[in-house]
Amino acid sequence: MTDRVISLVTPVHPPAAQFLADAYASILAQDLPDGWDWQWVIQEDGHSAAVLAAIPDDHRISFGTGRAGGPAVARTLSLSRVAGEIVQVLDADDQLTPGALARVIDVFTNHADVGWTTTRVVDLLPDGTTQGFDFDPPPGRLTHGSVLAHWQSHSYRASVHPATLAVRRDLLLELGGWMALPASEDTGLLLALDATVDGCFIPEAGLLYRKWPGQMTAQSDHIDTNEREARFRVIEQRALAIAHRRRGAVTSPA
Repeated sequence: MTDRVISLVTPVHPPAAQFLADAYASILAQDLPDGWDWQWVIQEDGHSAAVLAAIPDDHRISFGTGRAGGPAVARTLSLSRVAGEIVQVLDADDQLTPGALARVIDVFTNHADVGWTTTRVVDLLPDGTTQGFDFDPPPGRLTHGSVLAHWQSHSYRASVHPATLAVRRDLLLELGGWMALPASEDTGLLLALDATVDGCFIPEAGLLYRKWPGQMTAQSDHIDTNEREARFRVIEQRALAIAHRRRGAVTSPA
């Protein structure tokens, strides 16, 4: 009998390659349910010897390269090699916590109408200490539209962290993967999922989110006011358009 697979998708560029060993160690530490295995799909944003040298030797790892286009392009290109029915986001500089994948699999296995999950996240600071996230919702089901409503009413900060997303592969493909944005592509996907189907928040910490000077969210371009407003405007408009179409599909006569 062939194992069912959960695929971890990781975009990487040379400055973050130094952290791949820690991410890999956190995957190896996962204890999956019987009948399940993992696949790690790493997609370099560009071509470099530095990233290739950092890829562990493991047959469950699929490594690819492509023209540099940012993390949204790398993430979406990686979907060409995803074998799993569940896709779990894992950025190159982050780490899973013990039991994270088993908890995700449990939700998807036991709740057929849940399309995506997120978990509690803990920031991993440069000095090795950790810090929690402020906006955790109650554990359990996230009714579609609830994350968008929070995002709109809290200065465009989501109630859950997109770096912890896991999603059914077919749903991810239906939505076109990640948004074609220079940043916030994961927030765009999160809100599109939220507009489409119910999710689930897992209250146990599932991710150590590394804070370091080289990460994209620490760069000056990321907080440029004009670009930030443009990114968030198109993310919001897309989510609202999906929600509107969904309501029309639900209410239209057979």
